[in-house]
Amino acid sequence: MYYLVLFFTLLSFIPIFIILTKRRSSNRLPPGSLGIPIIGQSLGLLRAMKANTAEKWIEDRVKKYGPVSKLTLFGAPTVLIPGQAANKFIFTSDSNTLNNQQTKPIQILLGKRNLLGLSGDDHKRIRGALMTFLKPEALKQYVGKMDGEIKEHFKMYWQGKEKVTVMPLMKTLSFNIICSLLFGLEAGARRQKFVIWFGQMMDGMWSVPVNLPLTPFNRGIRASSKIQNMVMDIIQEKRLALEKQEVSPHQDLITSLLTIRGEDGTALLSEREMVDNIMLIMTAGYDTSSILMTFMVRLLANDPVVYAAVLKEQEDISKSKASGELLTWDDLTKMKYTWRVALETLRIIPPAFGGFRRTSKDVEYGGYLIPKGWQVNFLGC
Repeated sequence: MYYLVLFFTLLSFIPIFIILTKRRSSNRLPPGSLGIPIIGQSLGLLRAMKANTAEKWIEDRVKKYGPVSKLTLFGAPTVLIPGQAANKFIFTSDSNTLNNQQTKPIQILLGKRNLLGLSGDDHKRIRGALMTFLKPEALKQYVGKMDGEIKEHFKMYWQGKEKVTVMPLMKTLSFNIICSLLFGLEAGARRQKFVIWFGQMMDGMWSVPVNLPLTPFNRGIRASSKIQNMVMDIIQEKRLALEKQEVSPHQDLITSLLTIRGEDGTALLSEREMVDNIMLIMTAGYDTSSILMTFMVRLLANDPVVYAAVLKEQEDISKSKASGELLTWDDLTKMKYTWRVALETLRIIPPAFGGFRRTSKDVEYGGYLIPKGWQVNFLGC
């Protein structure tokens, strides 16, 4: 009887222990409000990004809540951790602490088998396959093709114009080069459809994940589906052309991926993995390249000394080329000053404005608890 009473007495303390534990954990969460479910602070951030005031948006949050705060971004509870300490935490944590799972819009629109969402052996395998195309030794043969696209672009959009709007034109140029290098997709009706869908998908990636008619997210989903179908069609066309030996295995990214084999002789990547990672490379290269080129043009326009030095370097290379001759990899290695200008531009204005991770377990950071499954946002790092 004594033991029975003792048991029930101890049992009665369990609810109290749970309540106290919950209170302690809740109090350790970072300051800030999660806001309206799903929406949270997403619209405020998106407005700031569109107005190019995202850094101020972050600074205002840090002033209000401190260097660690909670909010809701793109449908998920999130902890914002800007600054150098955040960089160290993000890039020294392994997959047992933080995983690469991206925001809901990116997962849905780009697919779950892309490099950003994988870890371990799958990440290593797919990264190795992509690097066979992206390493300098492979890229050397694409310099002439890129030069041709750029010359055509300048003839069409720049020559004879008194005034141009740089950012949209750089996005057009980046997209055309991506179509050429990734798919071998030449200018025409197919590329025109592609650019419309691609723009809608990019808008959907940076939107509140509410799948209702007429929302950016809904348009993004439909555009992503059309792009994936087009990519799958191109993969089938390239596979047939390779079998007939009508194209080179190194003609573009798709032919390169189709010819890579594992140790057992089978395809190293599944068709789903090809599609998802082609989508990833498209989006990653599109924004970063266009932003870098835009701000390089701004730097050249505002700094006559830098402009004169870059111009001289480019003219010296041009004088060494025959009329109509395309650039080569050796020509690129001579652009040492231009390369330093590009690196300085990247340092001052990083084209990738932070990113996301997701906690694999409860994590302590800055004296606060970040619960398992929450997003960690290091915008502004």
